Parts: sequence; C-alpha cells; structure tokens
Amino acid sequence: MAGLASSSSADGKSRPYMAHLESLAQGWPHISYLADFMRVTTSPPRLRGLKPEDQMERASRTKVACLTWDANGAVSRSDFVQIDSLTGFLADSVKDKENVYARLFVVEDLSRDVIEALGTRFDIDPSFFRSHIADYMWYNTRDPWVELPDLDLTSRKRSYLHVRYVQTRYFRSEESLVKARQEAANFNVLRRVDKDGNWVAGVDTAGSDVGLVRSRTSLWIRPNKNGETGLIGILLVDPTISEGYPMWGGYRSLDECPSMNTNPLPGAPSRTSVFEDTIYWTTSLKREELANLASDPRILLKKKLYIICSEWYTLVKYATTRVTQLEWELENPDFQHHAGGLDVTIKKLHVWRRRFPIFRTLVSEVLAKVIKRDGFMGCVENHLIELRCDFEILLTDIENLQIRADRIMGVVTAVMSIEESKKAFQQTRSLARLTWLAMTFVPLSFVATLFSMNSNLTTLSKTLWLYVVIAVPLTALVLVVTVCSMAVNLTPIKENFKKRIRRRGG
Repeated sequence: MAGLASSSSADGKSRPYMAHLESLAQGWPHISYLADFMRVTTSPPRLRGLKPEDQMERASRTKVACLTWDANGAVSRSDFVQIDSLTGFLADSVKDKENVYARLFVVEDLSRDVIEALGTRFDIDPSFFRSHIADYMWYNTRDPWVELPDLDLTSRKRSYLHVRYVQTRYFRSEESLVKARQEAANFNVLRRVDKDGNWVAGVDTAGSDVGLVRSRTSLWIRPNKNGETGLIGILLVDPTISEGYPMWGGYRSLDECPSMNTNPLPGAPSRTSVFEDTIYWTTSLKREELANLASDPRILLKKKLYIICSEWYTLVKYATTRVTQLEWELENPDFQHHAGGLDVTIKKLHVWRRRFPIFRTLVSEVLAKVIKRDGFMGCVENHLIELRCDFEILLTDIENLQIRADRIMGVVTAVMSIEESKKAFQQTRSLARLTWLAMTFVPLSFVATLFSMNSNLTTLSKTLWLYVVIAVPLTALVLVVTVCSMAVNLTPIKENFKKRIRRRGG
C-alpha cells in the first residue's frame, strides 16, 4: 500500500513485531490485515482522507494503565499516555523477570506503537490483536479483511478470549448522533454507532434517537515459561463515546446498596469512560478472588463481564420497550396514524427481526467460548460459571423477543389483508356505480340507434314521442332487473339448473 509505514520506517525505529506480521502473510492471510492496520495506523478502510499528521498521531496514540497486585492483594496503578514511557517500563520489566504476583495492562484503543511494544515484549499471538481491531457482522464477497472462524479445537488451545456486546446510548438530537459517529470514526479500532430509528411521536422527544454501539473486550494471559512467575495479562477495551448519554443512566452498580449505618459510604466508579470503569471494578477484586488467579486467570475478566452482562440487560429492556410500542401501534389506530402507518410499523419491525438473531449469536458466543469454557490454559476450575445463569436468562429473553416479533409480523400481515379487503370492497362499490350508470344509458342508446336507421329526418319529430314511450319504460325495466339480480342470491338457482342438466344427461 503506497505511502504507508513499513517495519523499518523513516523514523529509524525497527519494528520486529510488525516484520513478523509481514512474514506471516503467506501462511496466515488473515494476519495481513493486522499488518495493514499497523501500516495505515488505523483500520485500513479509513485510509482515504487521512492526512500524514493524522496518521502520526494515530500511530503513537497511547492510553495504558498497568495494575499490579502483590501477594497480599494490594494493588498499584501506573498510567502511560506516551509510548516512550510504556516502552521504558516494559524494558525495565525484563530485568526483574516480571517478579510480581499479578499484573494487568488495561489498554484503551489500539495503535501501531502499542501493538509493537506489547507484542514484542510478550511475543503475543497476532490473532489476539487481529480479532480485536475490527467488528464486522457480515462481509461482502470481495472484502479482503474477512476473518473466518477458527475451529473450536484450535481456539480452545489459545490463551486469549474475546467478548462482543452492544451498548445503548441516548441522543437528544440528530446532530448529537452525527457527532457520536464522528467520534467513533476517530477510533483506531473499527467501531460504529448504528442508528436505531424507532422514534415514536408523542412518546419520544422530537429529533431524539438511540444509538447501538457494537463493542469488544479482549483478554490475553501470558503462558509462563523459562522460569517466569506471576500472572501477566492484557485487557483491551474500547474507547468511550462522550457524545450523548448512557441509556437510562447506564448499568446498575455491581455492589449492593450500603446500609444507612455505613460510614463512610463506599466509593463508586466515575462512569466517565469504559476504561476507567473497567479499572475501578477490576481493582475491587477481593483478596480471596485474587488468591484463585492461579486456578483460573479469567478472574481478571470477571468484573468486566459483570458490566457487559448489565449492558445486555439494558439492551434487552430497551428492545422490549420498542417491541411493546409496535404492538400499541397495531392496537390503537390513532397511535398508528401518528407513527406513520402500517408501512412504518413494518419497517421498524423488520429492523428488530434482523437484530435479534445477531444479539442471540453474540450472547451464545460468550456462553460457549467464555462462561462455559473449562480448562482454559489447563486450569482445573471455572470461576466464571456463576455468570452462566444470567447469560442464559439473557439468551432466553432475546429468543422470546424474536418469537414475539414474529407473532407481531403475523398480526401485521393479517391487518394489512383486512385493509386490502376494505380497499377492494370500496373499489367494488365504485364499479357498481359505474355499472348502474352504464345500464341506464344502454336502453337509451339502443332505442336511439334503432330510430336513427330512418334516413328521412322530417319524420323524426313524429317518432320522438314513440322514442320516449319505448325507451323510458325499457330503461326502468332494465334497472329493475339489475336491482333484483344484485339483491337475489342466484347461486341456488344455478345449482338447481346444473342438477337438471345432469339428470337429463344421465
């Protein structure tokens, strides 16, 4: 790709990890997308329009917090916002052999230099970073960045986990939603804000909307070797969109409400960003939980999974609200009229019917590959199994919503059939009026044509009275016959006539 950085760029810095990625392109084609990410310094589809100064800023973007626990459960935090300070810290850690009880690097967003620093220091499997930088639910047939799923047998041998989920965010205006999308476009990792578009007149504020943000978090655990001790992990989280507001104030606190006699009150997360909330709850791990890290290192992901589960509950509650409103639109004609009619209702319903299978896939993925996964890195215990019930409840709720949406679609189809029948009835009545009009003029036209056969126009005045005497009664007779034929059910007469024909034929 022209104009992009390489493993040995003009700044004179060698990048061994990037060179390693480039060497893997032949045997592991999906890794080439990560190499392109590091060259472009962001998601490759965003290359167009990037200025050189933008690429430099994206390449060195750094926001990392290092959490270190000692054997007594005490935790310390070191923050890095410059790549040089992070690189220096990692270089010093080589000298002391990471002689710590547990250490977790929490990383917001990903950049070329952060991937290079962490990947080189810990020799991380490139697939860990590759799966985190993109978030496609489907691909075009010509997309070069397609990531095919691994065999389950292969994925279970790896020392990292990925969790996908959806955040809901409220926007007061269309302009606010546009700004949120611009924020997402400024991330290095590929994330999007999907407009919900289920605005309801009389219920929602005019111009407001809700955005659905597909998000990821990824955990890597170092397999200790060559005398290495302690637990080392890397937790990747998404940047936070500052525009708008968390739906209904955001997730509930993970702690129980304190007693009125509690003094001082316990602390609470700042709720300013996913990064800070993740750090707050992860550092709140109890000593007995930290003592079990050797038996299940996924405990470092436990609190983050609590947050993710709470985000799913919020989404399910929001989806339930919108599906219920669609039912109201069908039950209340006035409400349906203000909402835009049946066509708009069907359009909204189709959107949710398309989303529910996606949501079900994401929740099922967490259950199968994270919650129910036994033997992670040879561990004999599973300390995430307590979340199984919550995620199974979520899965059931999503499946019920999908069934409910399908049933509503059946009702909508029936209502549309009734509406079409009413329109057909109105058209039939209009045709009946035309039939009356035609039957009125047929006798008149017939008699007029008959009299016009006389070529002697001088005798026409003498026959005018005869025209009136014949045409008027004949028209009245035709109208009477027409009325009688429309009022009388001729079906039995036709059936009797057919029976007589059959008897004679027999």
